[in-house]
Amino acid sequence: MNLAFWRRNTDGQKKKKSALREWLDAAVFAIIAATLIRTFIFEAYTIPTPSMEKTLLVNDFLFVSKISYGPRTPMTPLAVPFVHHTLPFTQYTKAYSEAVKWKYHRLPGFSDIHRNDVVVFNFPEGDTVALERQDQSYYQLVRDYGRDQVWNTYHVTSRPVDKRENYIKRCVAQAGDTLQIINTFVYINGQKAPVPPASQNNYDVTTTGDPVNPDRLRELDISDSAFAVAGAGRFYANLTHSAADALKNFSVVKDIHLQISQNFTEPWPQDTAHFKWTQDNFGPLYIPKKGATVHLDTANIALYRRIIRVYEGNTLEENNGKFVINGQPSDSYTFKMNYYWMMGDNRNNSLDSRYWGFVPEDHVVGKAWMIWMSYGDGSIRWKRLFNLIK
Repeated sequence: MNLAFWRRNTDGQKKKKSALREWLDAAVFAIIAATLIRTFIFEAYTIPTPSMEKTLLVNDFLFVSKISYGPRTPMTPLAVPFVHHTLPFTQYTKAYSEAVKWKYHRLPGFSDIHRNDVVVFNFPEGDTVALERQDQSYYQLVRDYGRDQVWNTYHVTSRPVDKRENYIKRCVAQAGDTLQIINTFVYINGQKAPVPPASQNNYDVTTTGDPVNPDRLRELDISDSAFAVAGAGRFYANLTHSAADALKNFSVVKDIHLQISQNFTEPWPQDTAHFKWTQDNFGPLYIPKKGATVHLDTANIALYRRIIRVYEGNTLEENNGKFVINGQPSDSYTFKMNYYWMMGDNRNNSLDSRYWGFVPEDHVVGKAWMIWMSYGDGSIRWKRLFNLIK
């Protein structure tokens, strides 16, 4: 039977589509087009936390370029359009199916990831999630409370790479670099790295006891909330380096200096027997590069255990300082991917690589490109609209 017959009226002309059919066709086309743009060209994101202040502010709305580093093809292709990992208005219902899984592949892009790029990526420790506590790493919860208590208290689930939470940080070290942090300042390959002009650190401020003029603080873009009282004539302040330099000239300020953390129990790799690192004094640390080989021993296995097992999908057995990888005894490992070190510009208020380690290349989503909208303090921040992100 000629099916074309049924699509034409008796005069041999095509039947006009109904309004419902035209609406459905338009909706399907729009969904497909928007999905392709979102997957391969750019996507909109919102800044939810202050970890990148003052470079990026809470409620900055961004365009993130997928073509800068090359679009990553979907790894979990069966998913509800425009939804990341959970269906709207639900807490536990997945918005995707793992019935079909594709291997990591990235199309050619315009550039590689460079130091100082602001990058969006999937949270590396987001492979396992306590759904009621998604603001905190599952692994940190286990370290704090024990696995049994976490599993008995929360709904715990796993997520594939491309369905893990999206994070945004600055790439401070790329594959093959050696990173060290000395008294809050980053050094790459032995050279002091540029400090992002809008980055912030915590400072101790000692005053004469007289109040600091709030109008002068506002002139320096220092909010009242940036200060916390630590005692009579003493404050903790979260400041940019330029604001700290200006504050030194205030007549009421007697002294101002960086706070240096002494806490070595929280920072990655949480192995205090071999690594007494803090968030402000960290490393030296080699950032793994594809094809590079490292020697493995009990002193450094904490750095590479997750790479070997989780990110690169090998089996790893450890026994009395000996290692068996994929059934073969080994005292070395060759990396299959490039890795990166990501840190927030708000250095003392950022959950970043200092707490969970390397970012694998297959977790990279794209490059933060432009602020297209910004909203705060009850109004639009007009001066931030259409600013390129640096």
